[in-house]
Amino acid sequence: MQSNMTSSAMEGSTKRKQEEENLESLNVVPKRQVIVPTKKPQVHYIPLKTGLCYDVRMRYHAKIFTSYFEYIDPHPEDPRRIYRIYKILAENGLINDTMLSGVDDIGDIMLKIPVREATADEILEVHSREHLEFLESTTTMNREVLLKETEKGDSVYFNNDSYMSAKLSCGGAIEACKAVVEGKVKNALAVVRPPGHHSEPESSGGFCLFSNVAVAAKNILKNYPESVRKIMILDWDIHHGNGTQKAFYQDERVLYVSLHRFEAGKYYPGTVQGQYDQCGEGKGEGFNCNITWPTGGVGDAEYMWAFEQIVMPMGREFQPDLVIISSGFDAADGDVIGQCHVTPSCYGHMTHMLKSLARGNLVVVLEGGYNLDSIAISALSVAKTLIGEPPDELPDPLKDPKPEALEMIYKVIKIQSKYWKCFKRRHGNYNINFSEVASDTLATKTFPLQTAIRQQQYYNLFKEYDFVKFPTANLKLPDDLILCSPNIHTAETVIIIVHDTPQIWLEKDIISNTVDPCSSIIIDSTLDFLKWAHNRKYGIIDVNIPQSLIYGDENPDNYSSLINAQEILLFLWDNHIKFLNEVNKIAFIGVGDSVSGVVHLLGHRDTKERVKAVINFMADKQLKPLVPLVDESLSDWYFKNSLVFSNRTHPCWGDKENKKPRKKYGRVLRCDTDGLNSTIEERFDEATDFILDSFEEWSDSE
Repeated sequence: MQSNMTSSAMEGSTKRKQEEENLESLNVVPKRQVIVPTKKPQVHYIPLKTGLCYDVRMRYHAKIFTSYFEYIDPHPEDPRRIYRIYKILAENGLINDTMLSGVDDIGDIMLKIPVREATADEILEVHSREHLEFLESTTTMNREVLLKETEKGDSVYFNNDSYMSAKLSCGGAIEACKAVVEGKVKNALAVVRPPGHHSEPESSGGFCLFSNVAVAAKNILKNYPESVRKIMILDWDIHHGNGTQKAFYQDERVLYVSLHRFEAGKYYPGTVQGQYDQCGEGKGEGFNCNITWPTGGVGDAEYMWAFEQIVMPMGREFQPDLVIISSGFDAADGDVIGQCHVTPSCYGHMTHMLKSLARGNLVVVLEGGYNLDSIAISALSVAKTLIGEPPDELPDPLKDPKPEALEMIYKVIKIQSKYWKCFKRRHGNYNINFSEVASDTLATKTFPLQTAIRQQQYYNLFKEYDFVKFPTANLKLPDDLILCSPNIHTAETVIIIVHDTPQIWLEKDIISNTVDPCSSIIIDSTLDFLKWAHNRKYGIIDVNIPQSLIYGDENPDNYSSLINAQEILLFLWDNHIKFLNEVNKIAFIGVGDSVSGVVHLLGHRDTKERVKAVINFMADKQLKPLVPLVDESLSDWYFKNSLVFSNRTHPCWGDKENKKPRKKYGRVLRCDTDGLNSTIEERFDEATDFILDSFEEWSDSE
């Protein structure tokens, strides 16, 4: 009996064990208690605080007032800039400092990083000794000399405390970076001034005395060679950081990326070094990236798109050991100097994205920003994100970037694809050297698509309407650029259509980035005008302006479609249209960039006796002003006899509801749609009715 009980117990134990195993296999917790021993969390980021650099002595650098008006309207680089940031951090409980004195113990969230003056050796890593000695000499200058040096400088001012403040600002940036690299804090915010990114090795400029970020980066690379081999500097100040760029232009260890207004060099600092095609030299080639806004008014949509398309892909591929943000807040909404609209939440989102690089080793160093309210709330958003708060939602997440910004981002990707795999992989054909494609060795293997399109146009027009080629001797361009109807020498009325190469709608192979010809079509909306004119038995001249030259030995880099449009139209008028004696009524229809040729012709030749109407479709292209060289009254004539159709979202309309472009651009009308083909389809009847009314008015006057 005992044997039977033992056997039964064994069977029961085996059965229970089997049941437990079955429960575990089904992820069901068995009845027995599981104990997990206490263990130190395997994280390095969360337990650490965010570092904060701030020192009231940096407020001693101030402009010497010379008049009452300067006192009531202080210099934009105001000492209160850093005070307002520190104050808003205290008001929101991020730091505990009721007296705003910059005490050492500032609470449980942020850790005070002591600020010190940068040493001469540290500064000389970037700046020349002559520049250092000049700033040192300002400590003993009298008022008269200080004012004289201020007047001579490039948008800088000096007082006897400027040198000390500049060394503190520079030293604060260094100490913030050191604290992050040494693991004392998880990231850091350096609320310092004077700013630094405009200061070049030999000179101050743009409110900047020493190049704070450049000095900090140089010294970190020098003193921490094992842990910091590569640094990414992201400069989102609205001005180009010419000083920072110059310090690392030939250094492959630093990736410098700047988002700034450029506007063809018209925006400060306005040097060619700020152009998007400046990619570095020597070992540093490919490690400099300028994202140049061609206009003001950019905001969240443009910055987020630039980050998603350029900044983050480059950062992930570069794999930096430390990220430094040159954090100017003059692109913030409300800043009268920057005149842009980046919101605090957008600054938070950009900071959040950059935290994903370099294992979170991120230092934010203050640069510009001149609206005290805007700089404070923007810095607060960045600080909250550094601490670990998720950024606020964007106020308008579905807003599209400006067309000019989209075009610029495309250009930047295209030129940077020569150096970065992340762009080659997504945009495989961006790095084609078209001058090589057009060379003799490859000429038999390539055929420019715009050439094929024009040849097909000629074939169709010849077959259906008996069009012929217009003589283009001495133009040194393809002989099919100008086509005309056979009645051109007998018609009284002529329609001259001047257009870019028609648009192509296509699908691409996602792997090879090549075009699928079976799924691609050509959209030529000018055919509607051609058919309309043909049905009325008007004479027709069709002028195709190529958007780039890939003919023979021509170099496409030196080609300008705008200039060639002007030359082609002048040639056409001087050598042919002037001698069409039967023609007394002419209407121009311009499409795209080619409009520049029409407007140039009207201003440089006496055409208004024969030209009765001008229709221009600009879409998102820049408006072309008429410059009257032959008759001062031409601007009024052009406004009366023209219709210029633009996109609904064209920049010319701005943010003001009742804004209207000036008369020199013609009678500009805002379409309800966007895109050349859409605007032509929308306003075709209005355009043709305007031409007919102009012809009828001329006939009645006769």
